[in-house]
Amino acid sequence: MSVAEFKAQHNVEKIEVKRNEHTGKCFFVYGFETGACSRKVETGELTIPVISEVCSAETGDIFLLLHQKGEGGATTLATL
Repeated sequence: MSVAEFKAQHNVEKIEVKRNEHTGKCFFVYGFETGACSRKVETGELTIPVISEVCSAETGDIFLLLHQKGEGGATTLATL
């Protein structure tokens, strides 16, 4: 979903992107919650940001990911 849709759905006015100075990894904060960021956030290549709920293939953990629209390699089967 778009960042605007995400903010409306979660009733937050802003999303902050931060960097963990110990690991160098970026994450985003909305309210009291956090989510992960793709590398395109770190490299400044994020032009059409979206937030998706994703599942880790290794752990099965479900988390939110801020990433570039269309990033991820999934084929669109339908748009409704």
